[in-house]
Amino acid sequence: MFQNIHSILIGLTEEGDNEESVSALAYGLSLARETGAHVTVQAASLKLVLTHAFVSSVAKGLVAAENRRLDALANAVVDTARQSAAASGLACTTQAPQLAYADLIRSFTTLARSHDLTVLDAEPVALAIDRGLIEAVLIDSGRPLIVVPPGRETFAARRIVVAWDGSAKAARALNDALPFLRECEQVDLVSITGEKDLTHMASGAEIAPHLSRHGVRVSVLNLPAINGDVAETLRNHATLTHADMIVMGAYVHSRLRQMVLGGTTQSLLKSCPVPLFLSY
Repeated sequence: MFQNIHSILIGLTEEGDNEESVSALAYGLSLARETGAHVTVQAASLKLVLTHAFVSSVAKGLVAAENRRLDALANAVVDTARQSAAASGLACTTQAPQLAYADLIRSFTTLARSHDLTVLDAEPVALAIDRGLIEAVLIDSGRPLIVVPPGRETFAARRIVVAWDGSAKAARALNDALPFLRECEQVDLVSITGEKDLTHMASGAEIAPHLSRHGVRVSVLNLPAINGDVAETLRNHATLTHADMIVMGAYVHSRLRQMVLGGTTQSLLKSCPVPLFLSY
């Protein structure tokens, strides 16, 4: 039984894009069934706002109609979530607010602070609304986050890859993920060599006894970076070992540096074969 996970927030945004992949809802409900946690589903629709004072009544009518459409879609999502939770015997709270972008981000971030973790859909586009939500919840909520790629609708934690570079953020992610690591059949504690100097950081061999004392079955691995790319090395290892999750500390380098130059967090947010557990 997973310990210390009693409340899960599933965050969804409704922007009217029918092609947008949604896996977080099914994954989050699956996770709640495994943990026995209370689940909160917030499906927020983005409120369109006309900022120019001199707009035609036709434009106002079109915006109002689109806002009504988005609100209806968000309410349909929470109705589905409520029915799915009830069918599984889960305690579930639902919300479907319609908010302007800044208020939407603030609402999700504030709500995340009163939950043990948040589950969100992956968003490969760096400037998209959902990517902004991922980064805001990650950086400002003080809680861990699971980012779910398309097609991953069932929670599993038989094998987990932990990205370890000895940093404070890696240590926080490691401890935040302990409820999953304790129940896992195999944890690969992976340090990637050749990308940066790790000689002054706590090694995987040094942190492994800490995990063992928590009952975690852990193997320590040092893998050379594939073409100097840490993210690609982690993706490759997760795929080859059929891992169910990658755990890592986010934005070890500054977020601005990663936005400009790229980095492991940005790369894995763009593309990851398995759910990505992140702490900041």
